Amino acid sequence: MPIRREHRFFYPIDWPQLSAVIRFRRAGGCCEGCGRPHGQNVPHLGDGRWWDAETGTWRDGEGRALRVLPTAEEVASVRMTRVVLATAHRDHDTANNANANLAAFCQRCHILHDQTEHQRRRWRTLFRRKALGDLFRGPYA
Repeated sequence: MPIRREHRFFYPIDWPQLSAVIRFRRAGGCCEGCGRPHGQNVPHLGDGRWWDAETGTWRDGEGRALRVLPTAEEVASVRMTRVVLATAHRDHDTANNANANLAAFCQRCHILHDQTEHQRRRWRTLFRRKALGDLFRGPYA
């Protein structure tokens, strides 16, 4: 996952190498949150459930085998996603690059892990836009 230009300053210069070690050597090319394999197209139902072709089972959003199989209607709406692993900071502190603080997550697990930070940034962006609008165009109607 590319790092935004304004956030690159917070990452070490050897981040690509450190990220590769976490994703491929330690995690073995699978998501540490749900177990999805890197670089493969995975069928999923949109709610976290996905088909693990290696073991031939449906798994939930945390990688556990499902006890109740999806219905035929749910399987008919299956979608494909290409899995790409990224390295995430568990405590959201980009200066803390300890091995225990880094995790290899797929897109879904990474978004869920960073959900509160994304909400905070969205609120800040909307607040800033409203303030700029008030400053230059007057209060909102």
